[in-house]
This record gives sequence, structure tokens and C-alpha cells, in this order.
Amino acid sequence: MKIRTGTLKQLKQDGQKFACLTSYDNQTAQIFDQAGIAVLLVGDSASNAVLGNRDTVPITLDEMIPFGRAVASGAKNALVVLDLPFGSYEISTEQALETGFRAMKETGCAAVKLEGDKTAQIAALVEAGIPVMGHVGFTPQSVHALSGYKVQGRDKEGASKILDECLAIQQAGAFAVVLEMVPASLASEITRALEIPTIGIGAGNGCDGQILVWTDFAGLDTRSPSFSKKYLNLREDLSKAAASYVAEVKSS
Repeated sequence: MKIRTGTLKQLKQDGQKFACLTSYDNQTAQIFDQAGIAVLLVGDSASNAVLGNRDTVPITLDEMIPFGRAVASGAKNALVVLDLPFGSYEISTEQALETGFRAMKETGCAAVKLEGDKTAQIAALVEAGIPVMGHVGFTPQSVHALSGYKVQGRDKEGASKILDECLAIQQAGAFAVVLEMVPASLASEITRALEIPTIGIGAGNGCDGQILVWTDFAGLDTRSPSFSKKYLNLREDLSKAAASYVAEVKSS
């Protein structure tokens, strides 16, 4: 079944949870798509997961576009969403539109994702026919402003601010919102308050969907967040396979 933005809303209404993963290349997109992953996020996490940067801040739109094109061409059923990178949408609605148009035209992705309470940009993109996913709580593009990787919304004031942001993002026309590193109780409250689906990452199991960075979920990275379960140890398996290959070549 082809997953569209409306499909996710229907899944929420039906009380059916859905799974999401990041992807940055054609082959993993095909594999995850065939496994039934509903949403493939071409995340700006490619900055550190693929390009070796410390965080998501350095990656550019020019670098994101080939990843988006590769994933969009590999996925037949999953909804493919492209992260708009840091600095490509914050200045104005005009900048957001220019970035959004280019992202959609040059990648074939079905939607884009923006971080933070950028309701003017979200509304402008939706008005122009570009579906938008929101992202609140810990927003990786603001890692320096947030003083590192910290859970957001622990106190009453912070929790109220995040809930208000989610309601505003919904009002602006977003079709879903990612809740990252917020308390599980807050994520559940937001999920009940919103008509659009919530997608959690380090936000408990009360969200409508869940997303993980695929290199964390597969154990490919050297370190993974504490909330990310490893479903296999791909780094170790690849290392053993490569060592075996080296030994066989040397022994002719």
C-alpha cells in the first residue's frame, strides 16, 4: 500500500502504530520499504552518520539532494520525507519556499521536515502545495543553543511551551510532528491533544509512530543514544566479514 500523508492520519484515527526509519541511499530504502516501514526520513543526520561531521549543522542542501533522490527512487510504498538543513529555511518564508521547491523538484521526495516553531514557513510551504512534517523537543540543528543533547520539557514551563508549539505547528498545516527527547508522559499528552500523528524518538511508546536513525538501530555506529535499541550488530558483522576476506585473499 502506498503511504501518503493522509494514510498516517488515518492510522492515528484507527489506533494503528507505524514505524519509521532514516535512510540515505537507494539500497537501504528498498530494504526498509519492502519490510513495511511507513516513513523513510532522509535525515540531516546524514551529516554525522554518512559524512562524518560532529552534528547535523554543517550539511548543506546541495549535499542533501543526492541522498533524497536515491531514497525516493528506492522506495515504492513508504512516504519519503526530506529534512531541510540548518540555514536553508529560517531567514524568511521566501527562503523556505525556495528551498522547499528545489527539494521537491530535485529529489522526488513527497514531503519536507522543518525543526522548531517555524509556523510562518510551514504555512507558506503548505499553501504552496508542499507537505510539511514538524519537529519539536530536542531539535538537533539547535544543539549548540540547547547546550548539548538534553531532554526537553522536563519542567511545567518547558512542557507547556512544547505543547503550544505542537498545536501551532498543527494549525499551520503540518501533517505530522516528530517529538524528540521529551518525557514519555508529555509525548502521550501531546499525542492525545493533536489530530495529526506524532512520531517519537526517545519520547516513550505513547506516540503514534516511532523513528530511529538506521545506523543506530542496526548497530553500525560506534555509539548510539541510550533510547535506541540495537536490532543487530552490523558494525561487528561487517568487521568480521572484512577480516575474513582479507585473510582469504592473503592465503590465495
